[in-house]
Amino acid sequence: MQPLRVTLGDRSYPIHIGAGLLDDMKMYAPYVASRSAAVITNPIVAPLYLERTLRSLEQAGARVVPVLIDDGEQAKNWVSLDLVIDAMLAARCGRDSVIVALGGGVVGDLAGFAAAVFQRGIGFIQVPTTLLAQVDSSVGGKTAINHARGKNMMGAFHQPLAVIADVATLDTLPDRELRAGFAEVIKHGFVLDLQFVGWLEANIDRLLSRDRAALSHAVRRSCELKAQVVVADERETGLRAILNFGHTFGHAIETGVGYGKWLHGEAVASGMVMAAELSVRVGTLRREDAARVKALIERAGLPVRGPALPLEKYLELMQVDKKAAGGKLRFILLEGLGRAALHGDLKLSLIRESIAAGL
Repeated sequence: MQPLRVTLGDRSYPIHIGAGLLDDMKMYAPYVASRSAAVITNPIVAPLYLERTLRSLEQAGARVVPVLIDDGEQAKNWVSLDLVIDAMLAARCGRDSVIVALGGGVVGDLAGFAAAVFQRGIGFIQVPTTLLAQVDSSVGGKTAINHARGKNMMGAFHQPLAVIADVATLDTLPDRELRAGFAEVIKHGFVLDLQFVGWLEANIDRLLSRDRAALSHAVRRSCELKAQVVVADERETGLRAILNFGHTFGHAIETGVGYGKWLHGEAVASGMVMAAELSVRVGTLRREDAARVKALIERAGLPVRGPALPLEKYLELMQVDKKAAGGKLRFILLEGLGRAALHGDLKLSLIRESIAAGL
């Protein structure tokens, strides 16, 4: 396929989508030739794809430095960041080095943050190997690590040099991880593209059975939609916030139950059901459209009810949401399927009722 392009002036970059890209040294050569390339991955991905990626990078002229971090959301922390930077310094990586993020969203977020802060900033390449990372977290330049009080509390906007999404890596993805990725695919339809919602409703069974053509289309359309928003609002001062539909509730779930117990996509899925419920109660969404939201999420094999945390715990955790302003919570609400907007000054009673309805 022809690559997509995120057009951000001198920070523009391509998104390559296709099968077999891991083994194509031409994907990497423009960015790593005659440079050190620190490949950040984890013990789950490494046995599957590290050797192939290192071989491609070496063929492209790079001096490779493999670095393994722990698996899971709980590894997105200062300890892992220090491990990466220490390994790069020990290997004498300099400011001309490149970081390659080989893995899912956790690897991509942490590796991208390491690239943003290592010697005041170096280039990095996203090589996402999960559906969630291919359709969402690898695109847009958001990088971060977590804090005990909230998810992604330390981070930076740092755009990659390129995104190389090899859809063949989805063949080895566990079913639970695949389903979690559909949450972000579905989200893009709910907030940006009613026609895509209809396509997902008609093709969800093909996607769950890992039909290569259907998955490739879902990845490409999601990246197209996200790229449009990123170009319009790179640093999330306005429009880009709509991509956080379901995330205010979802991040509270992830933090409240303990990082890693619910996958990000699972938490966002139940968060979208709560957000759709809140949209109905506020009056921006019809009840029948909220039913379509819930039905598609359920058909994707994702949770439509959140964990039974106390209501006050949900509210406490949501107070550290990055969309909050002036000490008040703000939410992305649907204004019909395919349309969304940021809303503030909502009645606390409506928020409570929406959480309760989603438990």
